[in-house]
Amino acid sequence: MRSLFILAAVVASSVLASDDVIVLTDANWADEIKTLEVALVKFYAPWCGHCKRLAPEFDKAAPKLKANDPPIALVKVDCTIEKETCQQFGVSGYPTLKIFRNGQLAQDYDGPREADGIIKYMRGQAGPSAKEITSVKEYEKFISQDDNAVFGFFETDSKLKDSFFKVADTERDRFRFGYTSNAEVLKKAGYTDDIVVFVPTKLHNKFDPNEFKYDGNYDTDKIKAFLVSETNGFAGVRTQGNAFQFEARPLVVVYYNVDYVKDPKGSNYWRNRVLKVAQEYKRKVHFAVSNKEEYGGEIEQAGLGDRKGSDKPIAVMYTEAGKYPMDQAFSVENLKQFVQDVLDDKVEPFMKSEDVPAEQGDVKVLVAKNYKELILDSDKDALIEFYAPWCGHCKSLAPKYDELGAKLSKEDVIIAKMDATANDVPPMFEVKGFPTLFWLPKGDRKNPVPYNAGREVKDFITFIAKHSTDGLKGYDRSGKKIKKKSEL
Repeated sequence: MRSLFILAAVVASSVLASDDVIVLTDANWADEIKTLEVALVKFYAPWCGHCKRLAPEFDKAAPKLKANDPPIALVKVDCTIEKETCQQFGVSGYPTLKIFRNGQLAQDYDGPREADGIIKYMRGQAGPSAKEITSVKEYEKFISQDDNAVFGFFETDSKLKDSFFKVADTERDRFRFGYTSNAEVLKKAGYTDDIVVFVPTKLHNKFDPNEFKYDGNYDTDKIKAFLVSETNGFAGVRTQGNAFQFEARPLVVVYYNVDYVKDPKGSNYWRNRVLKVAQEYKRKVHFAVSNKEEYGGEIEQAGLGDRKGSDKPIAVMYTEAGKYPMDQAFSVENLKQFVQDVLDDKVEPFMKSEDVPAEQGDVKVLVAKNYKELILDSDKDALIEFYAPWCGHCKSLAPKYDELGAKLSKEDVIIAKMDATANDVPPMFEVKGFPTLFWLPKGDRKNPVPYNAGREVKDFITFIAKHSTDGLKGYDRSGKKIKKKSEL
């Protein structure tokens, strides 16, 4: 009996734990979602590999966010059952995450997918977007925390103050905002109508300023650009939470045991050596340091998995052409020479790629090694599907995609597919779920257009006929088949 009681208690506790994530259906969505002040909704499919990996992280984050003040709800919707709700929000890949406020869609979620990152990101979605500071003590505490502080100093109302709050409202999940009109704080700081980013003390160094002052006007886009790209210093500490600040290319990332809590001295020792090289390439090459455990997968993808156990840093340079691992042992001299060699086209990029197929059919099989030949060097429009072999939706799409390839085999358009789990996806494509499709006009290979229309053959043809650069020979612009004279 005692064993049965213990077993019952364990089962009961697991049920309670799962209750922290709210399950919504087509039947109760409309009534329940509007009762939640802030909610992160996960639209998923049970068979999806990415969904399975996200599930335990979602479950870990749920109770902590539920206990937040104000509470933040984590919600899940099974799109294999609740199809009406998923269609309402245009869900086409899994998992898809979206943030809702009082029942209204606020924005797509593009934050971390591990528990701590989800918690930090979503806590930024609750409460005021910028914290008002009313004393010197509060101010000193706010700017001395372990992450960058974006601070507004406003003696009076101004256009810059209005813009500051607009930016805080949209960027609250990425940055920590504070502001003041307190006379004592303004006097101590020496600012009156300014936006300043304060760098945490642990990251101070002799190469970078300790604070970055915004010198532009009240244009909100300029303020956002300043926060994203002008406050990292010569070699910022890149994490999963701030990776969006390191998207400019070329980018050199140096991986080692970055840990400013357990080993600040060691973290600064190697970073200072990176900074020494970085200052020589200002505005020409961007630099960052990252923890090699946090970015173990990225190191593997650069072909340096066997070096993860090394005591010395590992360096990879990312450009529009691909990724370049540094083969030499790390040193200031070797890093500088390596960067210059990549800039001078003396190094070949590393590619994770399947073998190039010996033969091709109507649907072209793309791998990393033939992408340039089949797509970049082609003078045809292209529709590209990125898929995963295990993905159920991809398997359902396959016969329709093959039929599309056959129907358009004589047109000046490439119908192609790439296994995104076995090949490096070209950097201009953002693939977060499967299948993901992009339209690539022949005149613009750098700005792919996400394909979000229907998945039937006729839907593809309608889209391609409308968007093809020179039109199709067998279909008009509306997607209707052009009848030959013999058919009249």
